[in-house]
Amino acid sequence: MSGGEEEEFKPSALGTKEHWDAAYERELHNFKESGDTGDIWFGEESMTRIIRWLEKQKIPLDSSVLDIGTGNGILLVELGKSGYTNLTGVDYSPSAVQLSKNIMEKEGLPYIKLLVEDILNPSDELPTFQICIDKGTFDAISLNSDGAAEKRKQYVKSLQRVLRSNGFFLITSCNWTKEELCKQFEEGFLLLEELPTPTFCFGGRTGNSVTALVLQKT
Repeated sequence: MSGGEEEEFKPSALGTKEHWDAAYERELHNFKESGDTGDIWFGEESMTRIIRWLEKQKIPLDSSVLDIGTGNGILLVELGKSGYTNLTGVDYSPSAVQLSKNIMEKEGLPYIKLLVEDILNPSDELPTFQICIDKGTFDAISLNSDGAAEKRKQYVKSLQRVLRSNGFFLITSCNWTKEELCKQFEEGFLLLEELPTPTFCFGGRTGNSVTALVLQKT
């Protein structure tokens, strides 16, 4: 895809709350039946990439971190195991939040906060954070059939609300290039770094199927 904000993705069930409610109801059932925690979006390496960046920057372990669209909460589990202590996950699916709560209990991480929140309309009770992380949520919003472009703009406004000044936003996407993401977040954010992601070669051309960026709120 090229051309940034003017183009739209083909709408998909992945952009609907109904899809995610049903998916996490199944995952919650599976977890209760077998202890299976479910899928890891973008794989283990995507979590390692984020944690390595935090460690390289010497981000204090008590920094407030928000996982946007936390799903099963596995990223928060890995952050907790890496020593981070001020962690919050939000998801608009109550089943996802219940699943992640069950997983946190199993992993012995009761201090991780998990809230039912729609990032497009965050409640006044949701505080601000020093670090916000998105691993696929902005992608899913981009697939919504009901005004995806407006929802993306609302996402940026919400992010500006929940991320503190000079705070860091780490986003992983398989739908958007670096240039397109920078365009989407040009209001109030600066690109700090593009994180390395796996490359592929097809037809003699090399590229990346995943984009991972660190932006800073200005």
